[in-house]
Amino acid sequence: MSSSEIRWLSTAESARRLGITPRTLYRFIDEGQLPAYRFGRVIRLKEDEVDAFIDACRIEPGTLEHLYPETLGDTSTNEESRR
Repeated sequence: MSSSEIRWLSTAESARRLGITPRTLYRFIDEGQLPAYRFGRVIRLKEDEVDAFIDACRIEPGTLEHLYPETLGDTSTNEESRR
């Protein structure tokens, strides 16, 4: 396969590759987060664009602190919340 040759993925292949449902894939497409192409009644996605989307969704370290509670060792916060 040459470097200029496009590898097309179906919506089912793309959803499976991303580990999401087809419904979520269609939402990403509709919101403009993921480019897709319609050929008649068929929707296809470029493999390299799906891979780029995966890379763009990478979570940076230190950005999820709001999702887990503070450590139990921090007693000042626990004491204040009891008052």
